[in-house]
Amino acid sequence: MVVAGDDALAHRLAAELRGVYGERVTLVVPPAQGGVRPPVVGRARATALFDRVSAAVNRASGNGGGGVTAGGDEAPERVVEAAELSEGALAYAGVERAAALALVYDDDETNIRAALTARRLNPRIRLVLRLYNRRLGQHIEALLDQASALAAGAGPGADGSRAGGNAEVYDASTTVLSDADTAAPALAATAMTGTSKVVQTDGLMLRAVERPPPGPGEVADPGLCTLALLSATTNDPAGADGSESSGAQGPQLLPDERAVAAATGRGIVVLENVSYSGPQLNPGRGVVPWFGSLLSRRLRWSFAGLVACVVGLAVASMLVTGEQPLQATYLTLLDLFAINDPAIGQPLGRQLLQLCSGLVGLLLLPVLLAAVLEALGTFRSGTALRKPPRGLSGHVVLLGVGKIGTRVLARLRELRIPVVCVEADPEARGLALARSLRVPVVLGDVTQEGVLEAAKIHRAHALLALTSADTMNLEAVLSARTLRPDLRVVLRLYDDDFATAVYRTLRAAHPGALTRSRSVSHLAAPAFAGAMLGRQILGAIPVERRVLLFAAVDVGGHPQLEGRTVGEAFRAGAWRVLALDTATPEERRAAQESGPSGPRLVWDLPSTRVLRPEDRVVLAATRRGLAELLGRRPRQRAEA
Repeated sequence: MVVAGDDALAHRLAAELRGVYGERVTLVVPPAQGGVRPPVVGRARATALFDRVSAAVNRASGNGGGGVTAGGDEAPERVVEAAELSEGALAYAGVERAAALALVYDDDETNIRAALTARRLNPRIRLVLRLYNRRLGQHIEALLDQASALAAGAGPGADGSRAGGNAEVYDASTTVLSDADTAAPALAATAMTGTSKVVQTDGLMLRAVERPPPGPGEVADPGLCTLALLSATTNDPAGADGSESSGAQGPQLLPDERAVAAATGRGIVVLENVSYSGPQLNPGRGVVPWFGSLLSRRLRWSFAGLVACVVGLAVASMLVTGEQPLQATYLTLLDLFAINDPAIGQPLGRQLLQLCSGLVGLLLLPVLLAAVLEALGTFRSGTALRKPPRGLSGHVVLLGVGKIGTRVLARLRELRIPVVCVEADPEARGLALARSLRVPVVLGDVTQEGVLEAAKIHRAHALLALTSADTMNLEAVLSARTLRPDLRVVLRLYDDDFATAVYRTLRAAHPGALTRSRSVSHLAAPAFAGAMLGRQILGAIPVERRVLLFAAVDVGGHPQLEGRTVGEAFRAGAWRVLALDTATPEERRAAQESGPSGPRLVWDLPSTRVLRPEDRVVLAATRRGLAELLGRRPRQRAEA
């Protein structure tokens, strides 16, 4: 496996492939000076992974880029330094003999250029690209797959399938992923439901919910299934008790029924149909109909008062003159616009009504003028950013609308959660999306006084600090906690050790408030690693300091699944079948060619259902469980 990148995702992905899947990895990074972007805060607090990779880079530099063997049982790693990912650098990294190549540079153009070169060097290599542009990624994926088939002499057949006897070699030969899309559901779910995680499986959204330990004599609702048991000491899930090395006291992923029954006093994570379980947020709060966007609230109330006056005058005219309702309304409007004849010689009641109608008409003129001026001003500022409404409450304050923040904003608005964005850069990429969605935005540095207050932080439901600067995220959270001690906060921190220290301190200082720290590379690395092994990772959810994956797997070729029942295929702590895709292989191939249309999934399968070779299932798996299920088939094919 070859991994090429310039930030933390490349190093985490290499460690994932070596430590979990046991693959031989060649890591291509820029020179040591720019190989890894150091964290803004806590530069001396490097993580163990960062220290290990830095030492490997130094040893590789001293040995001329030779092979480096990691400690323990991990597979060997070879580190290559290259300022530019040219054809020579790819050839030196062994792309011509590699089974898979991951291009995870932060720049889309760099990844595309390198992918085209790698496809020419090795038409059979499996490519995994990190691209932020979704539409461009679809076109690039189709282009690279077609180039692979043509270069290998296996062009498309008449039936639309891959010709030749090596169709399996080209299965999912190119996969385009985005770390922002992978991490956005977990980040948005933390703000939406607190301890819930949303997983989207090709159009169907599910939710993994943390439930507190049941009381004496109570039985917890298992939902669709029990995904995990939380740590025995859940008061500090960011510490050692929530990691993979915590032993029996740590979280248990995919437990069996016996383990669930014996785990008294421990919280559980269950899978259930998605539904919003936070406070009753008004989905339309801050978003008014189109006519409301033209007129202010005061003008709308003024028009409502004038309409009530006209109705009252029409009723009074009908009672006084005895006219029909339509005739009485018509006379009232004539008097209102001062185009009716004076009521000389008519009864006193009729004369008084005419005077009242004229008075109402005088009041109508300035209201109409104000409405016209206000509507013109609204049209003139239609492309401007909206400001938070005065009465807004129960919303989510999103700090930073860069790559990650933009995806999280889109996910929150898909779930109809009111959002207020705070951004210091007026040219940030997410401001266009916020403008199109009419999301209120506060432009300003969060470190300046009054910016969080302008975002109505004192009435907010949660704060998502997702900028790339640790100092800004930390300062925003500390400032928000001084204004709202019980505010739910989610931090994006680069340094893992520093994030743990911040979590523990905030948890101790504010025990009644929810605090979460998330690393984008930690959430995205398992999905990229699974794609390099030729499997579609639908989503990943964090369970304390561990990760649970959701993958789509074809039953054929896996003896652990083929011919077994759903109950027999379940292996505690490794994998569990959750759903069955009832679409035929022809329908899946047609969907891949015409675009995703959403699978037909059957959930809550009976334990006696036999899995056939042509079936495709959605399963939950641990990282090591998925590695065991996949085996070493990709490497065997490459060596053969």
